[in-house]
Amino acid sequence: MRIALINENSQAAKNATIYAALKKVADEKGWQVDNYGMYSATDEAQLTYVQNGILAAAILNSKAADFVVTGCGTGEGAMLALNSFPGVICGHVEDPLDAYTFAQINDGNAVALPFALRFGWGGDLNLVYIFEKLFSAPFGGGYPAERREPEQRNKKILDEVRRHSLEQDLVKIYKELDPALVKGAFSGARFKELFFANCKDEKIGNYIKSILG
Repeated sequence: MRIALINENSQAAKNATIYAALKKVADEKGWQVDNYGMYSATDEAQLTYVQNGILAAAILNSKAADFVVTGCGTGEGAMLALNSFPGVICGHVEDPLDAYTFAQINDGNAVALPFALRFGWGGDLNLVYIFEKLFSAPFGGGYPAERREPEQRNKKILDEVRRHSLEQDLVKIYKELDPALVKGAFSGARFKELFFANCKDEKIGNYIKSILG
């Protein structure tokens, strides 16, 4: 599995802490973590939580990564931003139980964490425990076990509802947004290196190349 980490500007100073916790768990499974930043509060490219959604949608819909870990101060804004786009199902995760039940019941491909709210002493340990439980079993297994079939059925129904309720052409969505907002989402220091090496959707890749110049 390839996991992408995205930080917005208000919590960028915690990027190294979050990356270390995520990489510790991923390394034990032989998985790859791509750190898209922000890497510090003083990065030239400043991401808002709205741009987290724009960037995450490109990563997931192009299959440049299989899963996105992101967040903001409360995690709420990032979750809402990511869920505004097709091909993204993002859960709000505060603790290991949230992480496990989201993975098993909702079978999503992104999580948004609160990196300021209730992130005090032991916050780094909580991150490790969250990632351990999040990735402890194949997604969509159901919880509790006796609810597996109805939960899997409901997830398929949700996917179908979202297919009809959200515009599915991601490039069309990007073209209708503020060009500076979209371009800014792809202006991180390592974006080109990480994204284009793994992008599997030619249309999305070509469009992003065209706006970056």
